[in-house]
Amino acid sequence: MKLNFEDLIVFENDDYILINKPANIASLDERNADKSQSILRLAKAYHADAQLGHRLDKGTSGILAIAKNPAAYRHLAMQFEHREVTKRYHAVVDGIHDFEGISVYLPISPIKDGTAVRIDRQKGKDAETIFNTLQVYRMHTLVECLPITGRMHQIRVHLMCLKAPIANDPTYGGKPVFLSDLKRKFNLKKDTEEQSLIQRVALHARSLTFTLLNGERTVFEAPYPKDFDVLVKQLEKNS
Repeated sequence: MKLNFEDLIVFENDDYILINKPANIASLDERNADKSQSILRLAKAYHADAQLGHRLDKGTSGILAIAKNPAAYRHLAMQFEHREVTKRYHAVVDGIHDFEGISVYLPISPIKDGTAVRIDRQKGKDAETIFNTLQVYRMHTLVECLPITGRMHQIRVHLMCLKAPIANDPTYGGKPVFLSDLKRKFNLKKDTEEQSLIQRVALHARSLTFTLLNGERTVFEAPYPKDFDVLVKQLEKNS
């Protein structure tokens, strides 16, 4: 599927482009992958000097900041370094949880091939995430996740530690979400295999707050993409 970069833009000025990244497209070029389809490539085709201010996992949708010039890039990089950027994610997790400003402070290190991480109290790098419950459903919870640090898979592994793995995240113990489990009277067509309501890790980067070059602190929001929206609506409807 060919993506139109302009369709992804939620904000643009002389310094930054903020996009709502679709799931299943890598932030940077991947080895052996279709070379035309990374966010960085699409951004550079749109604006030659584009640089990503940060990254989102391939499977994660949501708000992503792109700098249009070196000064803008440095300005944002410094804010990330000093932890002055607020990142808010929404995740649908397995089970019912009441999180109110719950902080998980557990160090993380990558495992073997670098495709996943684990908690490592000896050699891990500092990682902290704060969690708040937004909505409770019958068997799931919508959780707001505020990563203080920016480690790979940090939110996913920290939620696993809270026994609240993200829905459809098999790497960290999250189960698929089947409509037949939510709906009491659900009939699957004969000889068809039921698919999870969401085909990826149920994690969406909801908003990013940082200061623009003119000194204005601004919140940028990314609406839910269709798959995440459908999931949340079905959970609401059936709880």
